[in-house]
Parts: sequence; C-alpha cells; structure tokens
Amino acid sequence: MELTHQLTELFPEFDLIEDKSLREKTFSCWAEAMQIGGWKTEDLDEIPFTLLIPNCPVSFREHVRSVTQTAIATAGVLVEFYSRQYTVNVDYIVAGGLLHDIGKLLEYRREDGRFVKSEKGKLLRHPFSGAGLAMKHGLPDTIVHIIATHAKEGDGSYRCPESVIIHHADFMNFEPLKKQV
Repeated sequence: MELTHQLTELFPEFDLIEDKSLREKTFSCWAEAMQIGGWKTEDLDEIPFTLLIPNCPVSFREHVRSVTQTAIATAGVLVEFYSRQYTVNVDYIVAGGLLHDIGKLLEYRREDGRFVKSEKGKLLRHPFSGAGLAMKHGLPDTIVHIIATHAKEGDGSYRCPESVIIHHADFMNFEPLKKQV
C-alpha cells in the first residue's frame, strides 16, 4: 500500500487540508522524516510522543492526532468570536498540527527495544529539525514558523495566531499527562 494512503488511514486529518499543494507537501515532509528516521507506519503507534514521561502511555500518532484535533476545535471557536480582530488559516492549523512534532522522527531512535535520543536528536531538538525539513519541502513560512515555535524554543518570541493555537494545543495534551504519571 502506498505511503500516502497508509498515512491518510492513520491520520484522517490529512484529508482536511483543502489546499492540494499544501497537503502534498505535508505528505512529502512526513515521508522523508520516516525515511531518514528509518520508521515504518506501524512504528507510529509504538513510538512514545515524548521521552520526558517515563513509560509514556501515549503514542506519537495519538499525540499528533489529538493536538491536531484540539487545534482545529480551538481555531473554530476563535474564528467564531475573533474573526474581526485576526484571521486563522485552518489549512495551516491542520498541516501545522500534523507537522508540529515531525522532527521527533529524526530526534528519536529505537535501541534495544527502548526509544532514546538519536545522534541527530542530541544535536537538534525536534522544532529545529522539523522546521528545516519543512523548509526543504517548500512548505509555507507560516508552517515552518509553527513547527519552530510550537515548543519552548518559541517562548519569548513572536508567534502568529496559528502558532499560538498549536503551541497551546500541544501543551494542553502534554501537561495533564505529565502530571498524572
């Protein structure tokens, strides 16, 4: 089965990206990250979404989907109430949600059945490697910005509305788990 089809089955949110070129570039970025990291689609349910929570009970795929869905729902509310103050590009929200942690596919590796930081990951955290990968695939600057600023690396700097949404959606999904484990 073709990788694009496999990814769409695992992440139905890809089909929510209306801009065909943006959707194709998002797929392309995913494909290269998986290839560089040596991952198969079945690994996406085994890779923990974070190494900061010992024995993390949430997979990379679950986290990416949950952040994306949280961001989509949040964007809908903000558009309803604040559309006169600022705009939100929902395609960028979906692509940004799907790609916010794409660098983790480069940052992590499997060693003796455990997931650990790769050599790349020791040098560059996922916001940096993910942003570089997104640039390579011609994704819009706003998507690169979302990836680069979604984590602590973006603290203290400007975040566009889409990045603010992804940042908070990510931490809404991370913080409660961190506190429970």
